[in-house]
Amino acid sequence: QVQLVESGGGSVQSGGSLRLSCAASGYTYSSRRHCMGWFRQAPGKERAGGASVAIDGSTTYADSVKGRFIISQDNAKNTLYLQMNSLKPEETAMYYCAAGWAPKWGLLLRSYFSYWGEGTQVTVSS
Repeated sequence: QVQLVESGGGSVQSGGSLRLSCAASGYTYSSRRHCMGWFRQAPGKERAGGASVAIDGSTTYADSVKGRFIISQDNAKNTLYLQMNSLKPEETAMYYCAAGWAPKWGLLLRSYFSYWGEGTQVTVSS
C-alpha cells in the first residue's frame, strides 16, 4: 500500500524559506512514466501543480514558482523534497505530495497522480 507523509510546513514571513519533505513507502518505480510532485491548494481554489520530478530525474515547475522552488529526491531514503524560497503571502496553502504516472506534458496535472498525502500547511504572512 502506497503511503505518502508530508512534513516541514509551518508559518513564515514573506520572503522567507521552508523545506517540505515527503516520506514515501510502498511505492516503487516500475514504469518510465512514474513521477512524483508537489501540489498546493489555497482555500476556495483548485489544487494546482507546483513542481514534479520524473523517473529520469527531469523536473517541471509551474511558471509561478520557477527560480524560487526546487524539487529533489533522495532515492535511498524514499523521500521527496521541496525547497521553497522567497515565499509570498499568496502562496499560503495546503501543500500535498503526490505520486503517479504521467507523460512529460502532464507532470503538473493532478489527474495523472493516483496517490496523495494528507498535506502540510504553509502560511506566509506579510
